[in-house]
Amino acid sequence: MIEVTAVPDNFSFDPQRTALVVIDMQRDFIEPGGFGAALGNDVTPLAAIIPAVQQLLALGRKAGLLVIHTRESHLPDLSDCPPAKRAGGPPGMQIGDVGPMGRILVRGEPGNQILEAVAPLAGEWVIDKPGKGMFYATGLHERLQQQGIDSLIFAGVTTEVCVQTSMREANDRGYRCLLIDEATESYFPEFKQATLAMIAAQGGIVGRVAHLQQLQASLGVSND
Repeated sequence: MIEVTAVPDNFSFDPQRTALVVIDMQRDFIEPGGFGAALGNDVTPLAAIIPAVQQLLALGRKAGLLVIHTRESHLPDLSDCPPAKRAGGPPGMQIGDVGPMGRILVRGEPGNQILEAVAPLAGEWVIDKPGKGMFYATGLHERLQQQGIDSLIFAGVTTEVCVQTSMREANDRGYRCLLIDEATESYFPEFKQATLAMIAAQGGIVGRVAHLQQLQASLGVSND
């Protein structure tokens, strides 16, 4: 077992039963000129975590963790997009509309792709999720059970929406969860900090939070 110094207490995991989950590092959310920027968000904080996510991926791969990447995405006919979700966007910038990088949150479109800097390697799982959480309508829980996975290490964007939703879903399904501080971010810094506090509150009600260096030290592997 590996033990990581974390908040509110240490996080122990077996690398053979642990997956590294990178949430929604998509062009449309992170790149200038994408959907997120078109909504008026400053994407700079999200882009700033790319090096940390790269380092985390390198650590996870060297440690032999199962690596999972998610994308928030919908079928081209939007049959998996509830009307209420689509209606939540501003006119002309709703799911399925043509945005700066193709149809917004539609599978196969340029903006829906994972950033090249943190792209999946052959054999890594890519989960297209029609909801904020990674378990809804994806069959992921069953696949993880088949692999004997009981612990999840999280990174990605945004902290308070898709990352937190996925962690809460995972917690409800019995997974032990750890979020890496430097490898997650929000368009709104105060939202990230509030989410980290909520996750670790009440003795780790949702999971634990650790720094990247703490995980690296525990794994005993380098980024060289």
